[in-house]
Amino acid sequence: MRIAIVDKKFCKSEKCQQECVGVCPINRSGDKCLYLGEDDKSKRQIAVIDEGLCSGCGLCVKACPFEALMIVNTPEALKEEPIHRFGKNGFTLFRLPFPSNGVVGLLGPNGVGKTTALRILSGEISPNRGGEKAVDLAELVTSFRGTELQEYLENLEAGKLKAVVKPQRVDILTSVKGTVDDLLEKYNERGKKKEIIEKMSLETVLTRKLDKLSGGELQRVAIAIAVSREADIYYIDEPSSYLDVFQRLKVANLLRELSKEKEVMVVEHDLATLDLLADRIHIFYGVPGAYGIVTKNYSTRVGINTFLDGYIKEDNVRVRKDALDFSKIRKDMEISEQEVLNWGDLSVKLGNFSLKVEKGNLRKSEILGIFGANALGKTTFARILEGGVDADGEISKDGVKISYKPQYISPENEKVLDYLQKEIDMSWSDFVNEIVTPLGISRLMESELTTISGGELQRVEIAKCLGKRADIYLLDEPSAYLDAEQRVIVSKLIRRVVERRESSAMIIDHDLLFLSYISDRALVFTGESGIIGKASQMGLQKGFNIFLKEVGITFRMDPQTKRPRANKPGSQKDKEQRKKNVWFMV
Repeated sequence: MRIAIVDKKFCKSEKCQQECVGVCPINRSGDKCLYLGEDDKSKRQIAVIDEGLCSGCGLCVKACPFEALMIVNTPEALKEEPIHRFGKNGFTLFRLPFPSNGVVGLLGPNGVGKTTALRILSGEISPNRGGEKAVDLAELVTSFRGTELQEYLENLEAGKLKAVVKPQRVDILTSVKGTVDDLLEKYNERGKKKEIIEKMSLETVLTRKLDKLSGGELQRVAIAIAVSREADIYYIDEPSSYLDVFQRLKVANLLRELSKEKEVMVVEHDLATLDLLADRIHIFYGVPGAYGIVTKNYSTRVGINTFLDGYIKEDNVRVRKDALDFSKIRKDMEISEQEVLNWGDLSVKLGNFSLKVEKGNLRKSEILGIFGANALGKTTFARILEGGVDADGEISKDGVKISYKPQYISPENEKVLDYLQKEIDMSWSDFVNEIVTPLGISRLMESELTTISGGELQRVEIAKCLGKRADIYLLDEPSAYLDAEQRVIVSKLIRRVVERRESSAMIIDHDLLFLSYISDRALVFTGESGIIGKASQMGLQKGFNIFLKEVGITFRMDPQTKRPRANKPGSQKDKEQRKKNVWFMV
């Protein structure tokens, strides 16, 4: 099956010469394969492609100056009809994941239909089987007769099933009036308000209004609201965003406890969180923005390893050129003993919060991983280094240029291209070839910053940081909003920039896999969140052992992919490592 995609957000016929229409060989032969038509919603003129006439030559794709067109072929083994399509030349989803006992995880790149699947299974979207109108659920039931999904869809059609969805974007809560306590009381359908407040550590924010909460606080409130409601199945979309490792563990424990009574399905990009959380996993693959295909379910370990390997045996299709092999991300290289930055004992007091950082240094060609719970001073330390916060103590950084990517990004209403050109020489070929292309942001250049997604904005900010000529690249939470594959791409990119420019980097993040495969040494923050933080520099394995012991999670190396994977609490491997006091086994 050939699928032709027109991205309405990027198609700007009023700003081009309709090169796609003119270059189409089918058009030149007299037929009408590619033409301009009116978009039903925006009433703008956009490209329309007749998939029945399209030869798949791809000339229109190359001709489009805004990269708004895609012509893709689905795998040869895919013979079934789609579940849903978002209009003519829109995204298409094939198959659905199956809710079942325990926690079912959904894993795959951004843009291949995970959220769409949740919306269909919850009843929010009526599937159209690729046509123009929605079909009766009875027709969908016929397609899944004899499978685990048959009874579920029958109950959904009969109105006998109630689903609750925790949305991906938690910022929508900021428009809700009232306090956190008001909202939790309103949705206290299971009568477990007090218990959920304690498990989500929400005691200190109960009297606050939702538009005054941080991203992490909003995430915990959104999860608390979802699990407070009475339902047959709970759909939780990206619960780990904004949360530190301690909070992710609390969420994993809460959802696993819930799954003993109810069915739970979770979309998650943090592989360590999936290790802890999921009993079974469905992989989503395809071409982001064009189509997505859902695999059968796998055990957690097999599912994650299959995703990393990139070969779907059942469909006989390789979803990426190379496997994501964690053992090859860091090249064997000798870290220079030459220091590019060093600091003595530092201290700072901000309101009721105090931070103490023990003396340390950053060496040439080194990547320093910085981790710890939220509100312990990691971002404050970054701001001290880049000059935004004053501290008591000595810092030796004379003549050292630091390029800083902040944790929170507040986009202005300007084009991506204009935003980057303010500080980067866009004519520098290395910037396009080494940074823009791997990050996949070339098609965003004419887009307004306020209109792109969180993941796209994150990649633009990473490009801005790495695009500068600097001695130190300081990135605060670069993995936020990125899918698992994009996190590996970013880690490779940072390593490559450090090696080629003989510079150094400091990375603050909560994704332990991301940190474990990109870091050379560790700066570990401990203390009491919001009150006192203390930071100490040490070797990577020692740092992870200290930190994971505090969190209460053990990790071991997966023999197949060489990735650190979390042991489920109470498992045999977990008990063995705890007995040996080895929390991070490599």
